[in-house]
Amino acid sequence: MAEQKKETLAEKVKRLSRGLRGSLSDSLKDEHTGSLRSDDQLLLKFHGMYQQDDRDRREERAAKKLERLYSFMIRLRIPGGMIGPVHWEALHNVAGENSTGTIKITTRQTVQLHGILKSKIKPTIKAFDSVFLDSIAACGDVNRNVTCTSNPATSPLHKEVFGYAGEISRSLLPKTRAYYEIWLDENLLAEKEEPEDPLYKDVYLPRKFKIAIAIPPYNDVDLFTNDIGLIAIIENGQLMGFNVAVGGGLGTTHGNADTYPRVGTVFGYIPKKDILKVVYEIVTVQRDFGNREDRKLSRLKYTLDRLGVEFYKREVEKRVGISFEPAKEYQFTQRSDDFGWKQDVAGNWHYTLFVENGRVCDEHGYNLKTALLEVSKTRRATFRFTCNQNLILSDIFPKDKDLIESILVKFGVHRKTGEISPIRKNSIACVALSTCSLALAEGQRYLPSLIDKIEPILSKHGLAEEPVSIRMTGCPNGCARPYISEIGLVGTSYGKYNLHLGADAEGYRLNKKYKDDLDEAAILNELDGLFGRFSKERNTKESFGDYINRIGILN
Repeated sequence: MAEQKKETLAEKVKRLSRGLRGSLSDSLKDEHTGSLRSDDQLLLKFHGMYQQDDRDRREERAAKKLERLYSFMIRLRIPGGMIGPVHWEALHNVAGENSTGTIKITTRQTVQLHGILKSKIKPTIKAFDSVFLDSIAACGDVNRNVTCTSNPATSPLHKEVFGYAGEISRSLLPKTRAYYEIWLDENLLAEKEEPEDPLYKDVYLPRKFKIAIAIPPYNDVDLFTNDIGLIAIIENGQLMGFNVAVGGGLGTTHGNADTYPRVGTVFGYIPKKDILKVVYEIVTVQRDFGNREDRKLSRLKYTLDRLGVEFYKREVEKRVGISFEPAKEYQFTQRSDDFGWKQDVAGNWHYTLFVENGRVCDEHGYNLKTALLEVSKTRRATFRFTCNQNLILSDIFPKDKDLIESILVKFGVHRKTGEISPIRKNSIACVALSTCSLALAEGQRYLPSLIDKIEPILSKHGLAEEPVSIRMTGCPNGCARPYISEIGLVGTSYGKYNLHLGADAEGYRLNKKYKDDLDEAAILNELDGLFGRFSKERNTKESFGDYINRIGILN
């Protein structure tokens, strides 16, 4: 008899959850604590939320023998990252009434709100539902928000490609009605009425799953960092299909050599008529073969390396009933956002504005949140989020461009976006402290001030206009994608970071760790020396990451 493997707590909780219901309804009614029961905290993620607490106040609360200051983060499911002006106005109002007030644009082309008290979760979800927004499967061991090249001006076929983000998202949603019962007071289903879920069954996936779609030459979605990356192949002005990359993922664990970042492997080309079936079956192979004994090794990248690329590929082909064709030619040349005004082939305008670390708020005299509310009230623009944490005011008719621009000028948005340095425009940081329970160091609260000190160093070496990418995370999980940036800073403890260098500018190549546990002074000293060498020794048009990779200073 084969040896029975021990079931992990997470797998047991999922299996016994009754379609992700658990005891969430009872947890919500418990007024004696701001927290949920431990099992329900895991299930909550499948509903698009995390339980958090204010880590800045932990010691103060503990000294007074008070419970931690618990609150919740909610993340919306917005395939392709587009919402309308009515949605934005609702988001603005919900953020002001139920959360900290800050709207956070994430690296997965959606938004999240922090600081929601337990009693405010249902009102928040009901407010979003009133404008047809939801947080279903925005977190948890399921397929999460599907991302897509963000700016319609990138291609005449953007609308068609963008449509696949929604189709894929819908095809991979959990079938359970738990979300509607718990948060929206839908009538409880009898057990026999619960819809069957042939994809997720009762165990869901071993771990989170991410999908991105890119339209060459733009790789603003960091396609190769996803479990599945779809590269749109356009020939003679028509979308023919997609090259399919499998097995990307960035999360690691400090001190665990079995964990590592990985870029996706291109399996080949699939015509567009078959792409939904192929994506679905790639997910089912991960469901059936993924590691359920060790969550640190459960992402698809580890399944692919353990089974082998050819085994995984053949298993997908067998389940779909077709074979991958050889990959079609393509090229990525740009990963950053196109800031300012861009016009598409239909004549409509799109304005990409800079949002530092994705934080939409009014502070320090810069009233960005108020400006965007005023734009939304014109009903003359849609809102598109980018995977670089920026925002595009989109689909603006030519007759309305002056109106939108007048609002941007009035609130200083136009000036702010134009004045930001290239390295700041190419910066990303995760939330980290004070809310993320995994954070070891600061992220979004610290990176802006560090860039303040890096900018003079770049200027000293004649590199002020060099678009170096820099990304910071408070832990090794990689939410801000630091392992595929030219400069990656990964938190190890408060005030200390591992320095990673050498990724390329287009997103094909990972960087490598250069130095461990550096404080601010050491980081600035290392970059000063490297920028000095780069300015003198670079080849024509060579990027900083390519230079670092070429001179061979990395292990």
